Amino acid sequence: MQLTDNFGRSIDYIRISVTDRCNLRCVYCMPDTIKSGCHQDGKIAIDSILTYEEILRFVEAASALGIKKVRLTGGEPLVRNALNELIRGIKAIDGIEELTLTTNGQLLAAMAAQLGEAGLDRVNISLDSLMPHRYAEITKGGDFNNVMAGISAAEAAGLLPIKLNMVPMAGINDDEIEAFVSFGIKTGCQIRFIELMPTVVNEHLFSSGFIGSDEIKRRIEMKFELVPLKLRKYGPARYFSVTSRSGLEPHGTGVIGIISAITCRFCPQCNRLRLTADGRLRPCLYSNIEVGLFEALRTKASMEEIQKLILQAVDLKPERHNISDGNEEKSGAPFIMSGLGG
Repeated sequence: MQLTDNFGRSIDYIRISVTDRCNLRCVYCMPDTIKSGCHQDGKIAIDSILTYEEILRFVEAASALGIKKVRLTGGEPLVRNALNELIRGIKAIDGIEELTLTTNGQLLAAMAAQLGEAGLDRVNISLDSLMPHRYAEITKGGDFNNVMAGISAAEAAGLLPIKLNMVPMAGINDDEIEAFVSFGIKTGCQIRFIELMPTVVNEHLFSSGFIGSDEIKRRIEMKFELVPLKLRKYGPARYFSVTSRSGLEPHGTGVIGIISAITCRFCPQCNRLRLTADGRLRPCLYSNIEVGLFEALRTKASMEEIQKLILQAVDLKPERHNISDGNEEKSGAPFIMSGLGG
């Protein structure tokens, strides 16, 4: 079955936030009011968030409608206990072709092997600086060495290709754009540059630190040659093969992606829905539109009832967001990114 919205877009991808908690406090993402630490074992009913059993029931219903790809997010998904059990359960659902995870990498080194064994296909790792002291400042306490160890462990576990998500911010880390490209060439990691998005915790940062995708691309092209790549039909990133210009280091070719959610909407290619940790299904990141699934999943509603709610969310999916028009109130922004799974 193929799931299609009112604008002809094929909807085959769901991002599932398994927790709104995190072990970091990145300056553009996590407000200090959100609790840190771990939720209890995923099989135990939790008042405020979906259990693993409920998530699996949702994925089963979504898969039957045409969802093929699942990404687990947070907060930080690895702070939720026994995540490998959820991964194993999702991979056993008929129709799911790809299961990925976005993490800050702090806990990845110790968990990569078991995640791979459970069936996880690959990981995206958030990394906004290659300088340990600056990384600690941006994340408010993160350990850069943990991320490097996590990258190595993910590679050893076969969670490939590893994608590194970097948010360039003027006056904070934008002087590292070229260094990230070089790092990708040297390590084989795919580097994805993501435009800073306005959230409830970074309104001032957004106004002073935003760098558009054209500027990111211009800086890269000063040192590297870019050739457009078509890696997949849908998705937010524009991908390029990247090679150092003649006579410059490092030698070799890598892959980068540029995600321009603000300056160059990827809405016509949007193929996704988002399920929050507390059971709200959102058809657009930058919209207040959402369909509540928590009660239906908690009360063990029938598969048909759950699918009806999913179809309702698809039917409500807007043609585009309006954030670049400065229409934040209509678009639902600013918001707390950690609560939506990005």
